[in-house]
Amino acid sequence: MKGTHLGEFEELILLTVGVLYDEAYAVAIAKEIEEQSGRSINVSAVHKSLYRLEEKGMLDSRLSDPESKRGGKRKRLFSITAYGKRALDESMELRMRLRNRIPNIAFKWQMS
Repeated sequence: MKGTHLGEFEELILLTVGVLYDEAYAVAIAKEIEEQSGRSINVSAVHKSLYRLEEKGMLDSRLSDPESKRGGKRKRLFSITAYGKRALDESMELRMRLRNRIPNIAFKWQMS
């Protein structure tokens, strides 16, 4: 398995897979990220990231049952693996460790 380093978009994908839990498929993930971040998301970029994260061992996937409508398609649903959770935890810990080291003087423009 590759290292646990996550890019910003990969981190958003992993977090959103967790948020959506049993409904985490590419279109729903893109929609949720758009709603939460206000930024436009390309579904094909979501697909690429999902498969890359699965290759890294951070996500698992399975096919859903076909939709009930005639000719219904199956969706590829994703879930976070233990390795993916560890990567998220490490990423969050690093961010908080760095954030907590910023001295208040660095935000002097906010002080009155």
